[in-house]
Amino acid sequence: MRLSFCGNDNASAYNISAGVLRNVCFVDALNLVPHVFLLFITFPILFIGWGSQSSKVQIHHNTWLHFPGHNLRWILTFTLLFVHVCEIAEGIVSDTQMKSRHLHLFLPAIMGFVAATVSIVYYHNIETSNFPKLLLALFLYWIMAFVTKTIKLVRYCQDGVPFSQLRFCITGIMVILYGLLMAVEINVIRVRRYVFFMNPQKVKPPEDLQDLGVRFLQPFVNLLSKATYWWMNTLIISAHKKPVDLKAIGKLPIAMRALTNYVCLKEAYEEQKKKVADQPNRSPSIWLAMYSAFGRPILLSSTFRYLADLLGFAGPLCISGIVQGFQNTTNNTNTTEKEFLRNVYVLAVLLFLALILQRTFLQASYYVTTETGINLRGALLAMIYNKILRLSTSNLSMGEMTLGQINNLVAIETNQLMWFLFLCPNLWAMPVQIIMGVILLYNLLGVSALVGAAVIVLLAPIQYFIATKLAEAQKSTLDYSTERLKKTNEILKGIKLLKLYAWEHIFCTSVEETRMKELTSLKTFALHTSLSIFMNAAIPIAAVLATFVTYAYTNDKPLQPAQAFASLSLFHILVTPLFLLSTVVRFAVKAIISVQKLNEFLLSDEIGDDSWRGGDSSVAYESCKKHTGLHTKAINRRQPLRYQLESYEQPTKKQTRPVEIDDIAIKVTNGYFSWGSGLATLSNINIRIPTGQMTMIVGQVGCGKSSLLLAILGEMQTLEGKVHWSNVNESEPSFEASRRNRYSVAYAAQKPWLLNATVEENIIFGSPFNKQRYKAVTDACSLQPDIDLLPFGDQTEIGERGINLSGGQRQRICVARALYQNTNIVFLDDPFSALDIHLSDHLMQEGILKFLQEDKRTLVLVTHKLQYLPHADWIIAMKDGMVLREGTLKDIQNKDVELYEHWKTLMNRQDQELEKDMEADQTTLERKTLRRAMYPRESKSQLEDEDEEEEEEEDEDDNMSTVLRLRTKMPWKTCWRYLTSGGFFLLFLMIFSKLLKHSVIVAIDYWLATWTSMDNANEVRNVDDTYHVAVFSILSGAGIVLCLITSLTVEWMGLTAAKNLHHNLLNKIILGPIRFFDMTPLGLILNRFSADTNIIDQHIPPTLESLTRSTLLCLSAIGMISYATPWFLVALVPLGIAFYFIQKYFRVASKDLQELDDSTQLPLLCHFSETAEGLTTIRAFRHEARFKQRMLELTDTNNIAYLFLSAANRWLEVRTDYLGACIVLTAAVTSITEGPNSGFVGLGLLYALTITNYLNWVVRNLADLEVQMGAVKKVHSFLNMESENYDGYLDPSQVPKDWPQEGEIKIENLCVRYENNLKPVLKHVKAYIKPGQKVGICGRTGSGKSSLSLAFFRMVDIFDGRIVIDGIDISKLPLHTLRSRLSIILQDPILFSGSIRFNLDPECKCTDDRLWEALEIAQLKNMVKSLPGGLDAMVTEGGENFSVGQRQLFCLARAFVRKSSILIMDEATASIDMATENILQKVVMTAFADRTVVTIAHRVSHILDANIVLVLSEGFLVECDTASNLLLKEDGLFTTLVKTHK
Repeated sequence: MRLSFCGNDNASAYNISAGVLRNVCFVDALNLVPHVFLLFITFPILFIGWGSQSSKVQIHHNTWLHFPGHNLRWILTFTLLFVHVCEIAEGIVSDTQMKSRHLHLFLPAIMGFVAATVSIVYYHNIETSNFPKLLLALFLYWIMAFVTKTIKLVRYCQDGVPFSQLRFCITGIMVILYGLLMAVEINVIRVRRYVFFMNPQKVKPPEDLQDLGVRFLQPFVNLLSKATYWWMNTLIISAHKKPVDLKAIGKLPIAMRALTNYVCLKEAYEEQKKKVADQPNRSPSIWLAMYSAFGRPILLSSTFRYLADLLGFAGPLCISGIVQGFQNTTNNTNTTEKEFLRNVYVLAVLLFLALILQRTFLQASYYVTTETGINLRGALLAMIYNKILRLSTSNLSMGEMTLGQINNLVAIETNQLMWFLFLCPNLWAMPVQIIMGVILLYNLLGVSALVGAAVIVLLAPIQYFIATKLAEAQKSTLDYSTERLKKTNEILKGIKLLKLYAWEHIFCTSVEETRMKELTSLKTFALHTSLSIFMNAAIPIAAVLATFVTYAYTNDKPLQPAQAFASLSLFHILVTPLFLLSTVVRFAVKAIISVQKLNEFLLSDEIGDDSWRGGDSSVAYESCKKHTGLHTKAINRRQPLRYQLESYEQPTKKQTRPVEIDDIAIKVTNGYFSWGSGLATLSNINIRIPTGQMTMIVGQVGCGKSSLLLAILGEMQTLEGKVHWSNVNESEPSFEASRRNRYSVAYAAQKPWLLNATVEENIIFGSPFNKQRYKAVTDACSLQPDIDLLPFGDQTEIGERGINLSGGQRQRICVARALYQNTNIVFLDDPFSALDIHLSDHLMQEGILKFLQEDKRTLVLVTHKLQYLPHADWIIAMKDGMVLREGTLKDIQNKDVELYEHWKTLMNRQDQELEKDMEADQTTLERKTLRRAMYPRESKSQLEDEDEEEEEEEDEDDNMSTVLRLRTKMPWKTCWRYLTSGGFFLLFLMIFSKLLKHSVIVAIDYWLATWTSMDNANEVRNVDDTYHVAVFSILSGAGIVLCLITSLTVEWMGLTAAKNLHHNLLNKIILGPIRFFDMTPLGLILNRFSADTNIIDQHIPPTLESLTRSTLLCLSAIGMISYATPWFLVALVPLGIAFYFIQKYFRVASKDLQELDDSTQLPLLCHFSETAEGLTTIRAFRHEARFKQRMLELTDTNNIAYLFLSAANRWLEVRTDYLGACIVLTAAVTSITEGPNSGFVGLGLLYALTITNYLNWVVRNLADLEVQMGAVKKVHSFLNMESENYDGYLDPSQVPKDWPQEGEIKIENLCVRYENNLKPVLKHVKAYIKPGQKVGICGRTGSGKSSLSLAFFRMVDIFDGRIVIDGIDISKLPLHTLRSRLSIILQDPILFSGSIRFNLDPECKCTDDRLWEALEIAQLKNMVKSLPGGLDAMVTEGGENFSVGQRQLFCLARAFVRKSSILIMDEATASIDMATENILQKVVMTAFADRTVVTIAHRVSHILDANIVLVLSEGFLVECDTASNLLLKEDGLFTTLVKTHK
């Protein structure tokens, strides 16, 4: 057949006798002209442009869209393309009905399609390169196209073509579209004036695009790129070459930053507050505030959602159309809409387009809600943070708002609200979807459809019920796991003590008990999860069964394939919203609760504005500036107190405030302060604090010294009275200089508070860095030696996530922080409590007397060290919340002789100590611990993760391929380990039941296809029907049962695996050598028990289930389609390759982004809890603004990571969805051309449609599983650790019950090392200790004193020599027996949470009398008696409710309770005050008179009266004799030690 433009079966086609324009053929040819014109003009420009693309400068302006009507133009062009497709299809369909080829029917349409595509590409290039003049070409094209189309339309009207004809409609729509595009073009000219005007408009790109740091381009790219996330390609592909880091994802665009959104939400919330201001019982509504701040994007998202849902119904309708068209193909020459839509190929293309559009809208809807959710979370976090900074301290300390609650608000409630936002469009979209679905079903199947729908609707409440149960189970699981973590944390903190006392099993069982409870609630959780999965899989089967069985028995007509498969596909659509609805409702309920909690928090008490230190200080400045000179001269400064009081009481005399500047910095008059309970903690306080001098506050423990400082800082509730701050420090000439820090007080709290930051950041605390000052401060606090020990010097991270420092080190850093700040007033709350004498003196001399006094700073010092009283310029003595005395030491000496004498006796005691001993031993010990923790850095890094090798391979010279392979490899080995830890039987059961279930489900659909596509011969129908229905019912029943079995086995397997992994991990860790705990940071071990265990418990099983399910569904679908139409396999190859690459790239990027999201979340949460803990310090320093800034930065960092992660998910889903659409198209086309019968065509299409839903789940779950397997890997890395050897050569029964009875110790040629690859720390030590002797061990730091004490307990490796106690070599004993028979008091007093009884005797072996006796010896009896519950009084975590001294005494009592004839005291007096120390000394002499006591000396003076002294040096025993004999040796080491510490 020859080709000709107007066909050659009609001679009159080329006849123009009636005028050129009356000829249809000519008009069609004329329509080609504009398209060809556009192609000719634009192609050269595009090619030249693309050639010189490299000349474009800033990459970002690449995405800068600035022509008006930009989005409208894209939408119109897309519509135009769609109409062109219809025109082409219409032309081709009409052409097939002609005798010869009529090119004019479709050629112009094809050219139009090409031209429209070129126009948008051309436009995009012009816009990004900013050459508006070139738009003229497009302008001309739109005019020409508009004119030619109009001519064609007019021509149709003249010819009287009816409206119902498709051609007429298409042409009409085209005219409108071209007209609109022309209008858009004219608008660009009007606004930008790039032609026909004298002065073109200048434009600048938005701020975000000028900032090269902004990498998140979603808001700035064009519609196509927005819809397909094309701009993400660079990031996702680059992730393959190098890991995505924070630099790669840049910063948030301004509109999404937390600050922007905070301002929005805050304004809305303030509006709500105003509304309810006059109604006291109503609280402002956060919901309305959220709606007014974030309502619009949610509406937009809902619109997208509705569009997507409506397009979703195109699937079933097209299936039904295709299957019907397949059954009856007819021929007709006239194409009306109806005819056109009956063409199967047209339907296939329509299905394809509908799917693409539906998926695009759906993803757009998801994206918009995600973005809004993230914005909301940022705003909420900022609101919560601002509130935290204003919370009243009493609120925090009295437990109205605990730290835990605040952390929950930050970590849980804000996320709940964010998730609710993600899901909320579902709330109003789903009902519509369900109603539409039911209507369509009713149209297809009549009444029987309602039966199926009823099954679904009736089972939906069960889903909801299961969902609520799930939430409950999860909550109880969370409670148990918190409890378990608390216990684990205590074990790890006190592991040394537990091992020395052989108590690890007691504590281990207590953790295991909690774990069992946790597992029980996990079981409930797992059961409900599997039920929910089961319901989701079984409901559609049940509904379909009910419907078809009803249909078979109620209808006369047999079931047609078209009906069957369309309704199947509808049921699949219906189930999703019903399943999700329960989740959404649950989230809505949670969100309501979260909002209540938030509201309570936002309305809770705030701290009062202490205006003299803050708020209205500006007034004060002004008045001072004017009047300073005058007043200081005019009024006598040394006024009696009375006048000063009066001048303060009357606010009118504001100007007189700066008067007493020189003498008084702060004055409290008639102060009654409380901690929010209404009872005054401090009463009748009248004190003054002189400017530029040192004031000391002294008094017994608990008499309110610290509270006084806090009251002055405005942290307590003032019941009555006032705190006055004098305003200006006269000594500074310039006001401006002093203004910056005038109201800030450098405050070092009693409990040291560190930031999770470097040492340097902790000390300078946001002040400018001044090297000289910094050095002076670190020297004054003698921090330099400690800093030198740290692996990165003062750039080492400390705090929760960094290296754990000891109490003294932390305290010194806090003092250093207070000294470094440039403030007039310094408050130090008991800075010496954790320091030894040597350090305290150094700090006093260098730091306080020298550094602070030189700066003329006002210092208030709370202390127990009375020997420093002579240095004080002013002393305030406190007792029971009242001021006992105030004045200089002289005043007190004259007025209150008794008090002075009392002090003197205490001071004498302390002074003797001073003379005897200035050895900085505790510090050196701390440094030793630090050194021990530091030097095995290398082994720590090995332990941390075996998978670090991939990082090391990233050296530049290394070939990239290995890195890529490692980054894209799934951790199959770990997966296998995980699966097998649940047991092989369960693994086999799971695999088997999974395969069986999917085969049955495929069989059900296959049966349906054969049943419906049978030739329906009437006479056999009834028999056949019964047979078919029976088989169908049996299969469906089997499918439902199998659904239940599979979902249960997966969860069951997951549980078993979780149980075994945790059990092994706990036992491995608890039995680990002490060295392991010195080397591994506590946080790291805890992480295995918290985050990683949680992932193994709750996240891996559902991910695994989902992954296997979606993979098997996709495979069975592909198998089914290929069975129906084998040609499909050919088309599958390119699609498969595309899919492989998409998932490969996505997995790598997703893993990185997920890690970024996790790693940025932690600092944010830490920052919140850190702020809540250090509130008083931050407020005293007045650093709120800096902390807010930091919070905003951290929030934005986390949000950008999360945004990118969700954008990457969208990127993947859009791509897999488009792939799915391609699969549907190929399946449809191949089955139409090749298909055996209509039933199988329907089946193929149905399966193709399910693939689109499950493809992205396969990839998402793979990526999730890969990340989650990291947890299993980390746990496994600990399971390969060596344990201590607990079995001895002797059986425990062979050891005498009362061994060691005498307490005789022989040390024979002892050599000790910490690990077999390290140097020995003790070398050939020989000594003999008689029963009942008191032995002192001393030596310089690092001489091996502590190692010797550990050797008694075999905590270290004794590789030569032996220790014999009462005739038994300890290396032969089982460890448990050995350690349970000796006692030790450690330097750090450790108490566990529980009762006092539990702390003294966790094994519950002793009688109460015995315990009381022990407490009496330790002089704690009266205190314990006064506690509620006596022996059963509770000890809080870490013994926080007792002072350090009391804790040490408890440890002494604990050692006494264990009636062991050998007691070892390892520097037990290092961290306690004089009084406690004296008690200890006395007890050792009396209560332990008959026991052998080995004291490792912290101060040499303590062992002067010992029976025998061992002096160690560098691991060798150098001297051994009584102290008096040793002192006779002039040049002996002992003599030198004693002398140097005089």
